[in-house]
Formats: sequence, structure tokens, C-alpha cells
Amino acid sequence: MRRTKIKELLAMAQVGTQACVKGWVRTKRISKNIVFIALNDGSVLHNLQVVTAPSQLSEATLQSITPGSSLCVEGVVTTSQGQAQRVELQGGKFTILGTAPNYPLQPKKHSFEFLREIAHLRFRTNTFGAVFRIRHAISYAIHQFFHDQSFVCLHTPIITGIDAEGAGAMFNVTTLDAAHLPRQEDGNVDFRQDFFGQKTSLTVSGQLEAEAAALGLAEVYTFGPTFRAENSHTTRHLAEFWMVEPEMAFYDLTDNVELAEALLKYLIRFVLEQCPDDLAFLHQRALTAQLQKKVDATLPLLERLELVMAQPFERITYTDAIAILKVSKHNKKGKFVCPIQDWGADLQAEHERYLVEQHFKKPVVITDYPSAIKAFYMRQNEDEKTVAAMDILFPGIGEIIGGSQREERLDRLLTKMQQMKVDKGALQWYLDTRRFGTVPHSGFGLGLERFVQFVTGMENIRDVIPFPRTPGNASF
Repeated sequence: MRRTKIKELLAMAQVGTQACVKGWVRTKRISKNIVFIALNDGSVLHNLQVVTAPSQLSEATLQSITPGSSLCVEGVVTTSQGQAQRVELQGGKFTILGTAPNYPLQPKKHSFEFLREIAHLRFRTNTFGAVFRIRHAISYAIHQFFHDQSFVCLHTPIITGIDAEGAGAMFNVTTLDAAHLPRQEDGNVDFRQDFFGQKTSLTVSGQLEAEAAALGLAEVYTFGPTFRAENSHTTRHLAEFWMVEPEMAFYDLTDNVELAEALLKYLIRFVLEQCPDDLAFLHQRALTAQLQKKVDATLPLLERLELVMAQPFERITYTDAIAILKVSKHNKKGKFVCPIQDWGADLQAEHERYLVEQHFKKPVVITDYPSAIKAFYMRQNEDEKTVAAMDILFPGIGEIIGGSQREERLDRLLTKMQQMKVDKGALQWYLDTRRFGTVPHSGFGLGLERFVQFVTGMENIRDVIPFPRTPGNASF
């Protein structure tokens, strides 16, 4: 008999029809000579209740049906006697697919720290099932949004010889023998003998390559893994994460902001429509965590999502933001870990969240940052002090998107590269995009994991990626 997914059976199966389901046992209990088995196959948050008489099962089969074991059950769809679901399955034929002795995920609460240690099994829990179904929905919606806008999906290199961010915290890629490195006369490693004939690293961004593509295809986006070798142990950072990076020819900063806001609202609307049960479960989980004072008392999850959808984002300049923060009670009473004193300071997450959660009480777009704290490729404003950069700030998270109008003027770009000591030799191809038919253009980056963290209400970014890569950890 053909397998029916539990999601389909719970939603559409007609009482009296035959069905075959396969999945993993969540719980088993015996009451009044009836065996109740909660079965889940990952297609939906809810379990399917399978009922049968003990006499229908051999003693060996009954003993093998434990949490974590996997079953194939054939039976008849019947009206459920409980209130949790419309139908249940009256099991007739049971086949054990896999037993699970000493299964570590017993039907009780487990800490997220423990579940990270068994990340290969945490997909079977309600919380992580919900998180990764939502992550899938978001990923699908990203492609749908850009496809509908006639963008071209571009796969940029994971291995690169350039540092797009100028941060220097990159993972090296090499085939050289670390114990016998070839040296040049000056003692430096001779990367000419390496696989690529030069020093290479894992990429921190596909932006520069996407810019080149946009200056021919007009509107492109990348969606792939990026890497940062920063020794950060916070709940907001990973060493490996996924980035969505659109680049658009003929877009100025205002166009860039409007596209970013439209994308964020589209993605949230999509999840609200497509994943209501998973969101409701995570909403309730977050409320429980707040009542137990395990997390900050921010807006409840569904209210935060509705807040983003409800109104246009607030738009202010960096100068405005500094003025607001400087005179705020938080700053005057010393409640900021990093006090705001002078114009030119780099905004921290605590400043961003204050603006969003306490001052404006809605998402905020900050534009026109000091050029000294931004990357070389951002367009210089006419005041010679600021660049056409933008960050979008969300409640509970802070920065969710960062971007800018790119510097399309060759002379200005060369001057900035010299000031910031960016290697022009390695970027001649990038400079050619300004030499040959340059146009105004813009782009931004959205970190997938940080966005999934916002949508799901998870407190730690390590819990929204299947197998997190962090300092000291590359397990699984």
C-alpha cells in the first residue's frame, strides 16, 4: 500500500478509508486493553494517534514499540475519540522498521544545550521540527520573491582570493602541507605552490561578484553559505551561515530600502500564511519561556511578526539616531554598556534595540552612516563625511539587513580603497565594472539564520541551523 504522509491524512483522509503511514514513535501507552501510539513523520507538527488492541500485536512487537522506534502501520481511518485531532488510525498491520533501545530523546523536556549535543536527533522534537519547516518556508519564499521580481539567481564562489568586508577574519583554504610549508626568500609562505596558485579563503560575502553580474543582468541575487573566522561565542554569531545578497543596477539608496522592506514583509506574510501551526506552537513556547523568566520580556512572537507587517518602517539618518540615543534616559542613566558620547560611534545591538523597541516601537531603517566605520565600496555622500549606507533594525534582534548604494565613480572608489589600504591589484576586475559603462547600483545582505531566529523566536542562533559551526565546534 502506498504511504500517506501524516500531514495529508490529518487534513484530508476520509473516515473508513484504508491508509498506510510510516514514522517515528513519540509515545506509547496502554489503557483499558487499548494501545495508543503517537506517530510523527516530520511532515507536520501534530502526531497521528494510532490505536489497536494488544492482541493485534505480538509480545516482541509490542516491546519493540518504544519512543524513537520507527513503524509502518496499515489500518483504517476512524473518527478520533479525543479532541486533539479529527481522525486517528485503527492499526491492523504493524511492521517495525527500526528499534531504538536507549533512545536519548525520552518524552520529557530537554534543554537546548543538551539537544545541541545530539543535533543529529533534535529534528525529531516538536520545537526543531517547527523551526526547520519554517526555515524551509522562508528559503522557498526568498526564491519566489526574487523570481516574481525577475531577478536572476547567481551562485558566487565559496573559495575566494579577496576579502569583501575588509575584516581579515577569514578561513584559509590550502592543500599545502602545514608541517612543510614552502617559503619565499623573505620567509613568507609561497602560495604560488598552492592549489590555486595564490592565497585563498572561504568567502565572507558574494557581493563583489554579484555586483559584476548586476552590471550586465541588472538585477541578481546570491543565496549561499558564508564564513567568518571570528572567535565569537554570542547567541547571534556563527562561523558558517547563509546569506541572501541581491544587487541591483539603476537602484539608488531609496530603491534599495524599499526593496529590502518589501522582501522582509513578503517573507513574514508567507510564513504566517503557510506555517500557522508551527508558529502557534513556537509562540506558546516563547510565552512559557517568558513566564519562567528564561528570556527577555519582549513582545510575544506573533505580535512581533504582526508589528513588522502593520506599518511602514521608520526611516532616520545615523545623525538622527545618535541625537536620540545621546539624550535618552538610558544613556543619561548609564544603562548602555557602551555609552553614546560623540558622532561617529559604531552603533551596538543595545542601541539598535532601544531605537526599535522603546523609542519608535517599530522597525527602523538607519541611513547615511559615517564613512569611517563603513566598507570601501559604499557611495560617498556629498557632505564628504557619510556614505549612502542603510541598516534595517528589528525588535529582539537589532540589525537584520545591512546594505548600501555602491560607489560607482571610479575616482572616488580608488581614493577610498587607497585610504582603507584595500589591495587594488586583486580587484582590477572589480574596478573594470566602473571603467566600462558604470551605473548607479545598490545591494544589501540578509543573514538567513538571524531572520529565522526572529521569525521563530529562538533565543540562540545555533538553534536555527541544522549543524552549527562555532568556535571549538565542528561536530556532525
